[in-house]
Amino acid sequence: MDLQSVQPRRLYHLIGDQIRAYIAANQLSPGDRLPPERDLAQQLNVSRPSVREALIALEIQGVVEIRMGSGLFVGSPAPMSDALRDKIGDSPSDIMQARAAIEGCVAALACAHVTDDSIARLNALLGEMRRAIVEGGSPVVADRQFHLFIAALAQNPVLTRLVGELFDERHAPIAEKLRRQTENDSTWSAALHEHEMIVAALAARDALEAQTAMRAHLKASEARWVGSRGNSN
Repeated sequence: MDLQSVQPRRLYHLIGDQIRAYIAANQLSPGDRLPPERDLAQQLNVSRPSVREALIALEIQGVVEIRMGSGLFVGSPAPMSDALRDKIGDSPSDIMQARAAIEGCVAALACAHVTDDSIARLNALLGEMRRAIVEGGSPVVADRQFHLFIAALAQNPVLTRLVGELFDERHAPIAEKLRRQTENDSTWSAALHEHEMIVAALAARDALEAQTAMRAHLKASEARWVGSRGNSN
């Protein structure tokens, strides 16, 4: 027999498998109530954000139903192959932690190449984000341009590519569903203020402060994105 390659499993997949096994072992039917998120986290000895990601993935697959203000319930899943399950996306927490590590260094490197024109461009992008928020639209296009422009200032095409690829993970199914539930004018306004702090550090050519401001922004974004949820408490 030939050996098969071993694929690394994402943590939220492992948690999801445990929840599936719990449903099967307890012979639960569609509509039956599941333990709340905090109880699942305690029983599995993992963080609530990790459980939250697993529940979002299971909701996409139809395994669970998350009812705002009511709790978690067993769903009616359609069969899904491992290949399709993998297309749900990487852990949003992992993505944001990777972005903080990479883009913090990128912001520090960018300080060596900042000009008055580049600061003017960044401020123009902040203006586009601000207008989108006021008009009730999504600032995501200007947000992406903001991060990619800073990456370009670092003058390393590999880093620029990585920044773009990680940013675009927000469109994966699991990240997209989380974003729809957590992004609003208030969270975007907080992000805009954090962007302003990044620009201020870059304008001062302060590499350490630019790195700190970028990492603080992305850690705050992770907390807004994954760290809180109004239901399944």
